[in-house]
Amino acid sequence: MKFTRLDDWLNWQEGLNPKTIDLGLERVQQVGQKLIPADLVSSTVISIAGTNGKGSTVALFETILGQAGYSTGSYTSPHLLCYNERIRLDGIPVADEKIVEAFQAIDEARADIPLTYFEYGTLAALYIFSRDTPDVVLLEVGLGGRLDAVNIIDADLAMITSIALDHQEWLGNDRESIGREKAGIFRSGKPAVFSGRDMPGSIAREAEKRQTRLYVNGLDFRSEEEEGHWSWYGSARSLRDLPYPALPGQHQLDNAAAVLMAFEVLSHCIPVSQTAIRRGLESVSLPGRQQVLEMDGIQWVLDVAHNPHAVGALRRWLRESPVPGRTLAVLGMLRDKDVAAVLELMQEQVQEWHLATIGNDRGLTAETLARVAREMPGAFSLKIHATVEKAMRAVAREVAAGDRVVVFGSFHTVAGALKSPVIKQAW
Repeated sequence: MKFTRLDDWLNWQEGLNPKTIDLGLERVQQVGQKLIPADLVSSTVISIAGTNGKGSTVALFETILGQAGYSTGSYTSPHLLCYNERIRLDGIPVADEKIVEAFQAIDEARADIPLTYFEYGTLAALYIFSRDTPDVVLLEVGLGGRLDAVNIIDADLAMITSIALDHQEWLGNDRESIGREKAGIFRSGKPAVFSGRDMPGSIAREAEKRQTRLYVNGLDFRSEEEEGHWSWYGSARSLRDLPYPALPGQHQLDNAAAVLMAFEVLSHCIPVSQTAIRRGLESVSLPGRQQVLEMDGIQWVLDVAHNPHAVGALRRWLRESPVPGRTLAVLGMLRDKDVAAVLELMQEQVQEWHLATIGNDRGLTAETLARVAREMPGAFSLKIHATVEKAMRAVAREVAAGDRVVVFGSFHTVAGALKSPVIKQAW
């Protein structure tokens, strides 16, 4: 055995492949075919791609299926506080020992194939699911779709949540190109669901080319808001007087509506009752997605939003949920993100900015964030911090009852906030 501790495995994997992101299926397929049945034994498999909303969609599936009595295996990325969050059985992160066992098997099977950190994690999740055989396996695509490691598995249903500009370096510079890459998870004869708004034509064309029956939000199914509840209308049935998803944001109705469409399509193999749907909608939770914590009259909002589409959803929620005092922001971002667009979207909502350096190879310094802000029209009240922790301590000294602090821009930023003593007690 190479290592006995999970942390040692993860540190070693980070240096195994010189490329942090190395899209392509050949390497992971060569290793996967030695370890993992192509059909993941008897599990129903759902793959979820998209620019934003993947994590929320997995959480909705996971919670409703649990209420219906099904066992689930869920693979998501990245994690907030603990690597084990990426691989869950029945919503519970698996133990270190399970992941270490999977990593050992993968390492023996790979020979000299240089897998990436993400490919190791994907294969570990699939290895674990193939042995625990949950009723339903939920696979979140990490980046793109066509060339993502998750795509070595043929899913029984493919879900695309939304299409917006992000990761253009790998996926293309327009929504049509990005949509085409995401639709690479479609399979011939298997259904697919699109939950977002304004679907790129490339997705419909890929569905036609691959002979995939595509169900589109607003065409094949829809949601209608009513006072205190909402209703869903599918192709064969409707559900009325549903509770709103217990996840903040208007966009969560689109995610929930698409999940219900998926349940209708898969009703022959995983029937789900209305009672399970209602209970799941009421109880679903997901840390770091417009997560609200209240302490001493101060509202802390934690959101991993890191591209203009997601930040736009955050802005809408802030507008609809005003506070009597000021709004301050703690912002940290990665270097491949559109900093100017994010600042512009949030400029009117934020009275004071606390910019934090993300201390890894992909992170931007607070000074770089400040330079972008100073080059933009309008006034920004800026304070610069060497770490997210220092930003959290500084903002905590300045806020008063009635104020709000919005922490956003990256999973790393929210993770740093959750680890901070400033809000750790509430978390």
